[in-house]
Amino acid sequence: MAMLEAADETAALEMLHSNGCTDGLPVIIPTHSRVARMVLATAQDADMVLGTMGPAGGTATIEKIAVAAVMAGCLPDYMPVVIAAVKAIIDPVFDLTEMQATTHCTAPLIIVNGPARHACGPIASGFGALGPGHRANASIGRALRLAMINIGGGRPGESDMALLGHPGKFTYCLAEDEESSPFTPLHVALGYDQQDSLVTVIGAEAPHSVLFSGDGDDAENHLKLLQTLAIGLCNIATNNAILGKGAATVILNPDHAQILAKAGLDRSQVAAQLYQYCVHSRKQLALLTSGFANSKSDSDQKYCFESPDKIIIITAGGGGLYSTVMPSWCAGAHNNSASSQVVEMNQFCEIP
Repeated sequence: MAMLEAADETAALEMLHSNGCTDGLPVIIPTHSRVARMVLATAQDADMVLGTMGPAGGTATIEKIAVAAVMAGCLPDYMPVVIAAVKAIIDPVFDLTEMQATTHCTAPLIIVNGPARHACGPIASGFGALGPGHRANASIGRALRLAMINIGGGRPGESDMALLGHPGKFTYCLAEDEESSPFTPLHVALGYDQQDSLVTVIGAEAPHSVLFSGDGDDAENHLKLLQTLAIGLCNIATNNAILGKGAATVILNPDHAQILAKAGLDRSQVAAQLYQYCVHSRKQLALLTSGFANSKSDSDQKYCFESPDKIIIITAGGGGLYSTVMPSWCAGAHNNSASSQVVEMNQFCEIP
């Protein structure tokens, strides 16, 4: 790995900005000692290769990931989650090269489940989890982005061709609030053990707020909530609606999650109901998006997802009126699918 030299840290920061190595915000200078300390926390060799990151095809080593983590302001404790997130996006199923180069406004949303939420953080899952004020969330998500810039070569207007982007391209990370959720945690629903720690990364648009004021006396209260979520999740302007592929994310606040649970629905039933509501007539699609209309289908309706399994559902945030949905890009060879990796915490060393 090439070493840069500067007279002092102020000059080093300006050099990193000039070389396009930052996200536009100030970074911690990745000195040899700081990077070495971060590598030491992993208990792995600095030159251990995790894979390659597109579109530049750069090799993601432990040392290079440590550089990104230092620059982002991570503590050594965060490295297991950062490494798992890197592994998730370099899995071919995530379509990283294509996602980095698309004109769509997509960014990798990191969802953390299991004991790592506390051992590698704490990683916020409650009020303002996707906003400012949470060091672990902010720096873990930022470390992944800096790796995508400096290893993957994703630079705006050169290889990152997003027409506008969104603020989640700086950092986009939260944990599921498993304690407040009436449903099984996401990682358990995906087939992992309760005590496993898991990072799931999905390409996501910016959060779309969904407003719903429940009425406990209304027998169809839960159905109205589901229909409202579906409108936000795949309105006819989304890629999911037009292309009918990919995955998308629903973040239920604890109060909305309880409405669905009290109606007797579990996570899979919520996804199944949403899938049924996420549908449009082909006539309407042809009228508004004729360039994407499929006239060869015999069906009068087009579902926005290939199956309910493509709708990622978690509980997070503060209780109240608002839940959040994130449509996705859903293109690429694998439809930019969600990708999960176990967080390997046992291999890591505690650094005093």
